[in-house]
Amino acid sequence: MPMTAEESSIKQKLFSQCVASVDTRMASIKEAIQLAQASANEETKSSAGDKYETGRAMAQLEIENGHRQLEEAIKLRQALEQIDLKKETTSAQLGSLVFTTSGNYYLAISLGKLLIDEINYYAISPASPIGSKLMGLKAGTTIIFNAKELRLEKIV
Repeated sequence: MPMTAEESSIKQKLFSQCVASVDTRMASIKEAIQLAQASANEETKSSAGDKYETGRAMAQLEIENGHRQLEEAIKLRQALEQIDLKKETTSAQLGSLVFTTSGNYYLAISLGKLLIDEINYYAISPASPIGSKLMGLKAGTTIIFNAKELRLEKIV
């Protein structure tokens, strides 16, 4: 069954929320790295040399942690860039919107619950427990997840 204009709009809104979330995360991580770098640069050698070294070491750890977080956010952004919003699918895959009897899932990145037009959708990663169960399935399939039966009603 072809994707309706409403379903296409929902997918676009979900995608936009995912992109905005990742972009916001990347911006805040970059800001934290800059602040840590500025803090490390401002540390001055005092008569208590150990304090100076400890401060610089702590700032360096914050910078390294920030870079790791930034790498993860970049991977999320790259995953989103692989999604073709116009592609219609008959089986659940990256970018699919999956309507089930117990919730609506957007297979993209793990963001949790998103509200679109007063309806809850769950942005999930294909690698998540529920995402990996849904991947490749077609509408009409029934699965058991967390001791609950889910019937896939529609995939767009």
